[in-house]
Amino acid sequence: MIEKEGKEMEEIWKRSNHIAFIVCLTLLLSVLMETGQGIKNAYAGDVVVDPGKKVFGERCMVCHGDKGNGKGPAGIIRNSEKGGRILLVRPRDFTTGVFRFRSTPTGCMPVDNDLLRLVDLGIPRSFMPPHKDKLSPEEKKAVIEYIKTFAKRWKEESPCEAIPVKQPKYVGSRSSIEKGLTVYKKMKCWECHGDDGRGGGGKADKIKDDWGNPIPPFNFTSGALKRGGTPEDVYITFTTGLDGTGMPSYEDSLNEEERWDLVSYTLKLMGLVK
Repeated sequence: MIEKEGKEMEEIWKRSNHIAFIVCLTLLLSVLMETGQGIKNAYAGDVVVDPGKKVFGERCMVCHGDKGNGKGPAGIIRNSEKGGRILLVRPRDFTTGVFRFRSTPTGCMPVDNDLLRLVDLGIPRSFMPPHKDKLSPEEKKAVIEYIKTFAKRWKEESPCEAIPVKQPKYVGSRSSIEKGLTVYKKMKCWECHGDDGRGGGGKADKIKDDWGNPIPPFNFTSGALKRGGTPEDVYITFTTGLDGTGMPSYEDSLNEEERWDLVSYTLKLMGLVK
């Protein structure tokens, strides 16, 4: 009798321990789930979305791609000039760290003001729209910093200083235009841009950019450069060159006066001076 009651008590003890284990395990899982959800909720409120990435995704990614390699959904855009020439516009590949429109010497990275200018004013003829009134100063600064994450050059190279530009009073004068024509011939600009400046020189069909794509020389008679049409815009283009293209820098090959005279002749081709 005593032996039987002892076995029954042992079974009851085992069952109670098993039930207790199940209850404890259930409570533990419940606590872990609640704790995990609490941690998730806590971090959810702390997640900071990069404002620059947000702006880039909303306004830049469609052309430049989510990786900044210029392969966005928009693809290559065709642009037809008045003269009938068809230009293929390829979005900039930020991963190489090569920029055409800078105020810094050739081979250098642009300064922040260069990038801010592009964001504000856009690039005429290239379908890069202006965002001067569409983004706050904070958003512009953020997207510029985000663009810098695509290329290692921003971290590996020391920044260069912008080249100072001060336009002389003689720019656009008849004398300066005549001197500029001499410089135009001396530097053989006609080989690419043609004698008439329409971009039909003998080497026009042979020029390629750093990515191996054909790049037609600019047709000056069609109006302002992509950088702009002011004398300062033209001067800085001749001084810095357009990195990644066939347009070299004349900072070392022409003195300052010669570059300004070339500006005068270029403005004449553009129809901006008589």
